[in-house]
Amino acid sequence: MTRILCVAEKPSISKAVAGHLSGGRFQTHATRNQYIKNYEFDFNFGGSWGSCTVTMTCVTGHMTALEFPPDFKDWKYPPPDQLFNAPVQTVVPDDKKTIAQNIESKAKYAKALVIWTDCDREGEHIGGEIRDAAKKGNSGIEIRRARFSNIERAHILQAAQRLTPLDERQVDAVNARIELDLRIGFAFTRFLTLGLRPLGGPLDNLLLSYGSCQFPTLGFVVDRYFRVQNFIPETFWSIKVMQEREDIKVNFSWARHRIFDHASAVILFERCLLAKTAKVEKVQEKPTKKWKPLPLTTVDFQKMATRLLHMTGQRAMTVAEALYNKGFISYPRTETDRFDKGMNLRTLIEKQTQDQRWGPFAQNLLNGAFQQPRQGRHDDKAHPPIHPVIYAAPTVLDHDEKRVYELVVRRFLACCSDDAKGVATDVGMLYGDESFNAHGVVVLERNYLDVYPYENWTGTVQLPKFTVGERFEPTEAVITEGKTAAPSYLTEADLIALMDVNGIGTDATMAEHIEKIQQRQYARAVDRGRGGANQGSDGEVENAAPPARGGRGGNRGGRGRGGRGGGSGGGRGGGVKEFIPTSLGVALIEGFDRMHFETSLSKPFLRKEMELQMKAICEGRTTKQDVLRQSLSKYRQVFDQSREEFNILKDACRQYVLGNAARAAP
Repeated sequence: MTRILCVAEKPSISKAVAGHLSGGRFQTHATRNQYIKNYEFDFNFGGSWGSCTVTMTCVTGHMTALEFPPDFKDWKYPPPDQLFNAPVQTVVPDDKKTIAQNIESKAKYAKALVIWTDCDREGEHIGGEIRDAAKKGNSGIEIRRARFSNIERAHILQAAQRLTPLDERQVDAVNARIELDLRIGFAFTRFLTLGLRPLGGPLDNLLLSYGSCQFPTLGFVVDRYFRVQNFIPETFWSIKVMQEREDIKVNFSWARHRIFDHASAVILFERCLLAKTAKVEKVQEKPTKKWKPLPLTTVDFQKMATRLLHMTGQRAMTVAEALYNKGFISYPRTETDRFDKGMNLRTLIEKQTQDQRWGPFAQNLLNGAFQQPRQGRHDDKAHPPIHPVIYAAPTVLDHDEKRVYELVVRRFLACCSDDAKGVATDVGMLYGDESFNAHGVVVLERNYLDVYPYENWTGTVQLPKFTVGERFEPTEAVITEGKTAAPSYLTEADLIALMDVNGIGTDATMAEHIEKIQQRQYARAVDRGRGGANQGSDGEVENAAPPARGGRGGNRGGRGRGGRGGGSGGGRGGGVKEFIPTSLGVALIEGFDRMHFETSLSKPFLRKEMELQMKAICEGRTTKQDVLRQSLSKYRQVFDQSREEFNILKDACRQYVLGNAARAAP
């Protein structure tokens, strides 16, 4: 009988796939690695293979590493700039050798290898590592790829019948990214660490690491910090008009909203009073709706988890991966925000009807309330949006798993419901020469909001009757005074959104980069409300940055931002964290910015271009070698300029790091 070797990306997936393909009838054999088991069973793949004897095993993530040869591992020599073109070699780390040997030995007797890694770029690259290990044991082995997005039985059986080739372009894209990260990261890390260590003080024993995603992420944090610190509030004035009718107080908002000149405000207000009466210019009543959410992507999931569940993005992804490995939800790393029209969503909804919390809502969808989900603009062609696969009773989940699973289920059910619907009334009136407007909404059908507590739409009191052309004397007209408010420091949800729109990292790695800038003591996550305090002894920036930085917070920089708060953290307190740069983080970003690069290391443009080139490799529009050559050339230019102007970075460290250390000393 034909023998087939199947290899998954992790032990839990290996066991689950083996269980589905074998119908639960498989033999288990230990390997030299305590975490890896080999499962043997028979399965009919159909086609030319037919009925086969299968060995199912796995790896534990990446099986190889790229590194410099021993001659380049000494930090003192050769100099860091030589790492841009030094030789590199792919090695199997000691803790992975037994895994590679297991694949190599099992491949000797196999006709074909079927790769069952996660269906994203990283999974494709791990598939390439598995292929290379298998070919060491059997150079003629056939290579096939199983494509799946969850480990529900029917889906796995279907994937086994529809095998595809390994996507070599994706493998090349990840190979390019790994080599670029190695060369650029090591060159700049050694350059910074060795160059700044002689300044002494806190820099004497610190590893100052650089990453092409890490620094732009830190740049966002520092930029927002300066905007807050440099913010100068401005006084503004507004006119508010209220009319009481049918025991309802109707507040009219001023079309100008607010103005920043007191004398002008007084003149306009007096003209209103001189007119004595207001004239209704418009009465409009029309249907309105609050759109249901789009299907859930990884970036949206991380933002929701940080804002609503008060988890870090990294913790949220860890929990989601655990739910996926247990078969409860689909693959949680996806950019897709639209369901395939052929997907049977009603079957997934039916599995949720047994829950006491959202079961009645799910049943109502099956009884006729179901609406096709909205179609977003993104489709990564690999995975559907995140959704529940089977029902998970609360008793089988831990605390964090319960919360994440509930969020995923409620989002999915909301997507399959109808928009919330209501009636909006607008009344426009002219008071003197000034226009005012009143807006009222009455919610008629809550629909998706009944299962989705993360959003609200309470509506307002229904407006009393107004008639076009009628005149009335306002019950109250006053001039009010206020001040513009500074933006908030960045929450993790804000930071993820900025990284997403600027192409920093992937949906799968953003949380890791945020964690990294904290591990390197470049930034800290503090309880919201603590960010404005001077905390030099803790290493946070003590003094407001000089107004010269960008000038964006000073003078009239606050206009248009009053009342917004600048963040999307979901309210004050309650576990919401915001990011404050440390003095070291500010020094590094300020130092590089003062060098006036054409493309600064603290800005997202270099990394965004690199991510676009990775995509171009995947689409066949460029090659790995072209991307390596072009990207290394650009970073080498920045490196050379940094070396020439290194004293600028030293001065920034003296100002922020050593200066703060001196002030904190007894």
